[in-house]
Amino acid sequence: MPLPATLEAWLVYVESLHPRSIALGLERSREVARRLALNLHAPVITVGGTNGKGSTCAMLESILIHAGYRVALYIKPHFVRFNERARVAGVEASDAALIEHFTAVERARTDGETIELTYYEFTTLAILRLFAASAVDVVILEVGLGGRLDTVNLIDADCAIVTSIDLDHTELLGKTREAIGFEKAGIFRPGRPAICGDPVAPASLLAHAAAIGCDLWRFGHDFNYSGDALQWNFAARGARRASLAYPALRGANQLLNACAALAALEALRSVLPVSQQAVRTGLATVELAGRFQVLAGRPTVILDVAHNPHAAMALAHNLDGMGFHPETHAVFGAMHDKDIAGILAALGERVDHWYLATLATARAARATDIAALLRAQGLAPDDPARSVSCFDDAAAAWSAARGAAGENDRIVVFGSFYTVAAVMQATAARGH
Repeated sequence: MPLPATLEAWLVYVESLHPRSIALGLERSREVARRLALNLHAPVITVGGTNGKGSTCAMLESILIHAGYRVALYIKPHFVRFNERARVAGVEASDAALIEHFTAVERARTDGETIELTYYEFTTLAILRLFAASAVDVVILEVGLGGRLDTVNLIDADCAIVTSIDLDHTELLGKTREAIGFEKAGIFRPGRPAICGDPVAPASLLAHAAAIGCDLWRFGHDFNYSGDALQWNFAARGARRASLAYPALRGANQLLNACAALAALEALRSVLPVSQQAVRTGLATVELAGRFQVLAGRPTVILDVAHNPHAAMALAHNLDGMGFHPETHAVFGAMHDKDIAGILAALGERVDHWYLATLATARAARATDIAALLRAQGLAPDDPARSVSCFDDAAAAWSAARGAAGENDRIVVFGSFYTVAAVMQATAARGH
């Protein structure tokens, strides 16, 4: 069978290799990595956590690039193009580069006894091989799910960050913060710096860090921040960075993410020294799609991949911090295995009009089922001031919201990455 010729064909092929989309465990990936002789020749920062992983990775990348380093970044999932997942020196990997490493992974996995890899395992190995073949000074890896059994954890991080711990993917990671905290802490390594950005670290994470003897840095204990309306200050283990601009990424929660990033850089200062100016400029110019991203123009449009109650509460807080808008329209779609009731409850009565989408994936919750949850939470069907509409896809829900919203209103598009990606594609096609 000839190998695929295009990246799109490769992605379709890779999706067919394993009967399950998620199959936690490192055995399959480790054997293929061994066959590939996979080895990263640069310091590695691994970033896990329930929420805030992407923002923390983006801040690290921006700061390190402004410090003059050649940075490799693995971030996920993508919105429009798979290439978004792999960046070297701030530039997305080309189709040709990805195909080269997809081909190498395919040859390795079929060399002898064929190994079934999931889409995530296969693509992660290909991107890691791409980074190994690139001349880079530092590698930043975002964990996909959990930590201990995630493919990224094949790599021994020089510094590991856990941004936050909350309930998500409970069917795979456990139904308590303690169980999930243990899974997240699996990315820590003995004798190496481990950063916990969660203000209330689970006992399981602390116990695991102590058991393996890593150098644990805890928010509120080893690093912290202070500030006023104009600037903020960071302090960690005797070091201090003062008069910093607030991160360009919107939302009060971004200071916690920035602190975790700066703590990691402080822990690695002997290997990756970073100037004060690089920190200032990196934080002031960082960009990341889909994290309380406010589009230009009117009505105000906010894109946010809040897909669990913890992230939805942060979204609600950020919406409260915005100026007055007569009405709020929400485009929402989610996976059926999420705590959808908890997500909806976090938004409370901030939303006047709901546009619910059944997303184009087997895991998606039906729009009508989401509507039933809203009704159960007290949204009356005969309330003239509030409404709920159901759609077969996110693009249709977005189109209806755009048609109904006044120029002074706001539209918040949130939930699954699929929801936000569909709207990004629609806005790109039509020009917001």
